[in-house]
Amino acid sequence: MRRVVIAILVAATLGLGSVSAKAEYDAAEDEYNDGITHPLRLAGYLAHPIGFAAEWLIGRPFHFVISRPYLDKVFGYKGEDSDVRF
Repeated sequence: MRRVVIAILVAATLGLGSVSAKAEYDAAEDEYNDGITHPLRLAGYLAHPIGFAAEWLIGRPFHFVISRPYLDKVFGYKGEDSDVRF
């Protein structure tokens, strides 16, 4: 019985500790750190809008065209539910 009580107290302590640690992390999330100035991160900040625009201006319209029911046979489009393996 004593072991069960100790196990419950340890589990409760660990559970409460993780909640307070998350609260501290959320509060510090907006603070500056040196990781965001890494050269590859800066390149990522610049490349992200280009990739986003390419997806919306090229990728999605292309998918719309090839997935039409009357054109799917021409382009060989199988749909997302098919079991396509690369």
